[in-house]
Amino acid sequence: MAANVRARRPASPPPGIPHVIPSSHKYPPIRPDHLSADERREAASKGYGPGQRSHSPGGLNITSGEWKLLAVVLLIAIGVRMFRISKPNSVVFDEVHFGKFAARYIKTRYFVDVHPPLAKLLITAAAFISGFNGDFDFKDIGKVFENTPYVAMRMVPAMFGVATVPIAYLTLRALDCRATTALLASIFLTFENGLVTQSRHILLDSPLVFFTALTIFLFVGFSNEDKKEPFTNQWWTWLILTGLSLGAVVSCKWVGLFTIATVGVCTILQLWLLLGDLRVSPRMWARHFFARAVCLILIPILFYMTMFQLHFLILGSSGEGDAFMSSEFRQTLGRGMEDTYADVALGSDITIRHLNTQGGYLHSHAHNYPGGSAQQQVTLYPHRDDNNLWRVLNATVDNYEQYDYEHKPIVYIDHGSRIKLRHIVTDKALHSHEVRPPMSDVEFQNEVSAYGMAGFIGDINDDWIVEIEKGDRSDKESSKRLRTLRTHFKLRHLNTGCYLFSHKVKLPEWGFEQQEVTCNKNAVKANSLWYVETAAKHPQLPTNAPKVNYKIPGFLSKFWELQQVMWTTNAGLTDRHMYDSRPSTWPRLRRGINFWVKDHRQIYLIGNPFVWWSSTASVITYMVVRGFLLLRAKRGYRDFDNTKVVKYDSLCGFLFVGYCMHYFPFFLMGRQLFLHHYFPALYFAVLLNCAVFDLATSTLRPKIRLQIAAVLMVIAVFTYSKFSSLTYGDPWTKKKCTNAQWVKTWDFAW
Repeated sequence: MAANVRARRPASPPPGIPHVIPSSHKYPPIRPDHLSADERREAASKGYGPGQRSHSPGGLNITSGEWKLLAVVLLIAIGVRMFRISKPNSVVFDEVHFGKFAARYIKTRYFVDVHPPLAKLLITAAAFISGFNGDFDFKDIGKVFENTPYVAMRMVPAMFGVATVPIAYLTLRALDCRATTALLASIFLTFENGLVTQSRHILLDSPLVFFTALTIFLFVGFSNEDKKEPFTNQWWTWLILTGLSLGAVVSCKWVGLFTIATVGVCTILQLWLLLGDLRVSPRMWARHFFARAVCLILIPILFYMTMFQLHFLILGSSGEGDAFMSSEFRQTLGRGMEDTYADVALGSDITIRHLNTQGGYLHSHAHNYPGGSAQQQVTLYPHRDDNNLWRVLNATVDNYEQYDYEHKPIVYIDHGSRIKLRHIVTDKALHSHEVRPPMSDVEFQNEVSAYGMAGFIGDINDDWIVEIEKGDRSDKESSKRLRTLRTHFKLRHLNTGCYLFSHKVKLPEWGFEQQEVTCNKNAVKANSLWYVETAAKHPQLPTNAPKVNYKIPGFLSKFWELQQVMWTTNAGLTDRHMYDSRPSTWPRLRRGINFWVKDHRQIYLIGNPFVWWSSTASVITYMVVRGFLLLRAKRGYRDFDNTKVVKYDSLCGFLFVGYCMHYFPFFLMGRQLFLHHYFPALYFAVLLNCAVFDLATSTLRPKIRLQIAAVLMVIAVFTYSKFSSLTYGDPWTKKKCTNAQWVKTWDFAW
C-alpha cells in the first residue's frame, strides 16, 4: 500500500520568480522568549503580558499611565495636607507634649515618655535644622508660638501622611487588585478628615500609620517574591526592608507591636504551608525559617534598640525625667553622685531613699498638714535637696541619754538598733502617732510627721527600730549593720508597731504633689523597704574610711529599665479625659476629640463619615459572607474550589487579620484611649472596603466600574468638604455647625 503513495513535490514558482530552495525546517524556529499554551495561561493568571516570563519586583505590574495618575493623586494629597499648615499659629492638643519633647532633645535634658523615640527624633531633626533653640515650652494649648519653627515641625507628620496615600495604592496593586480599586483607596485616604487633621500637627500617629502601611506593602511584596522564587536578591531585599520597617513602626509607638503580630501570623501561616509541601526539603524549610527569624525578629529588635541608643546619646543631661529612673540610671545624666562613706553610725547625716517607687527621698519641709495633727509634713521628694538630710540619733526612751557621738566611740547601726531620725534643716524628729494620714484615711495607716523643736529631746513616738532585710552579696557586713547603698531595711515604729511606708499616692497642692509617707500596720514588704543613699563623714571615722557609689549601668541595663518605666507609666494613665473614648465606639465614629478652639473656629478630630462607615460596613460584610461560605462548605458546597473565591478570600482575609490585630487588643487596655488609636485599624478597614469593591465590580466592564468608583470618590470628597472647617480650623457659622452635626454625640460647637 505504501508503494501506491506518491510523495508530493513543492509547487513550482510562478513565472518570473526565481526558484527558492525550501528550508530544511518544517516549522519556523522557536524564539527564546516563546511560551507554551500552559505557560501563557499561567503568566496571564499572574498578570503578565503575552510572551512575558519576567516577574515584576514585588509582583507590581504598574504601567506608565498609572505612575502618572499616582503622581497627580500625590499632588492632591500634598495640597490637602499642606493647605494653610501654619494655621493656627498656636499650640494644638498634644503638641503640648511632643513639641515639648523636641525642646528637651535640643536642650539634651532627660525626659520620660510612654512612646519610643523615632517619631519624636524625626520631628526634633526638622526643628533643629530649622534653627529651634528649645526655649519655647509648649506649655498650654492655645499658646502662640514665638521663635519656633512649628511649620517645619508640622511638616514632618504631614509628609508621612502624604506618603501613606501612594503606599496604599501600591499595596492594593501588589495584592492583585485593579487600578481603579487602588485609585479609590488612595482617594479615600487623601480625603479622610481624621487622618488629615492628625497629620497636620506635631503628633505621632501620622508616622505610625505610614510605617504600618509601609510594612504591609513590603511584606506583600516579599510574599509575592516568595511565591515566584525564594532566596533571590530581590527576595532578600523585600524581606530585609520588611524587617527594618517593622523596627520603625514599633519605634514610633508600641501600637506597632500589633503590626508585628499581623506579619507574624502571616509568616507562621507561610511556614506552615511550606512544611506541608513535600517538594520542600527539611533543610530548605530550615533556611526559610531562619531567614525570616533573622529579618523579621532580630532586625526589628536591633533597629528598636538603636533608636534608644540615639535617645540616650542625645539626652545626656539631668531633666524632669530623672525622678522616674533609678539612682544608678541617674548617675549617667551628668549629675552623678560623688563617692559617699559606706558606714552609718549614731551621729551620721544621711539621705534615705524609698526602694520600690520612684517617689524619691524621705523629705520634710517647713509646711504643716492642713488637717490631722497639723504637724510638719513628711513626704517623698524625687530630687536632691537639703531637706532630705536626716541625722541618726539614739532612741531616748526609758531615760536613755543622748549619745555623745562626737567624743565617745563610734556606734554602728545594727539590726534591732533603736534610733531617732532628726531633720537637720528644721530640727524636728521623724514622728508617728494614732492619727489618720491625709490621703490614706484607713485604720491601719498612721500619719507620719516631723515633730519637736530645738532642745526638745522628743518622746516615744519619735523612736524607730531598724530591721535589716538584706545586704549586698559583695559586702558581708551590709547584712549585719547599716551600710550605705548596700543594705535594705525597714523602720518599725516602737510605740505602734507600724512600718514606715510609701506608695504611689500624691498629696494635693498643699503638699506640693509630693508622694505620701505613712506608717502602715499591714505594710506590703516592697513598699516598706528603704536604703541609705548618702552618708556624710562621721566625726569618728578616719579620713581613709571606705567609700561607695552606684555602679554605672551599661546600655542594656538602661534600655531595660526604661522599658519597664514606660510600661508602668503607660499602664498608669487611667484617669478619665474629657474626650477619651472606648474601642466599641470607634467603628461607629460616635465622637471625636476637641483639638483647639478660638473665636468661632475649632479644630475637632472627626473622621470622614462616608469613608469611616462604609469601611466598617465592609468589615461586617466580610465576616458575614465568610461565615456563610463556611456554612456552605459544611453542607458540602465546594465554593473554595473556585479560583475567584480563593483569591478574594485570601486578599480580604489578610486585610481582615490586619484590622483585627490593630483593633481588638485595645479592648484589653484599661488606660486612657482616644479616637486616634483607631487609625491603624482604619487603614486596614479602608483597604478592605476597596477590596470588597473590587470583588463586587469584578464582573462589570471597566468603564462601568470606573464610573461607580468615580461616584464613590465624589461622595467622599463632598463629605470631606462638609467637615473641612473642623479639619483646618476655618471660621464657620452656627448654621454650618448645626448642619454638620449628623450624630448627637459629636460634641463640636460653634
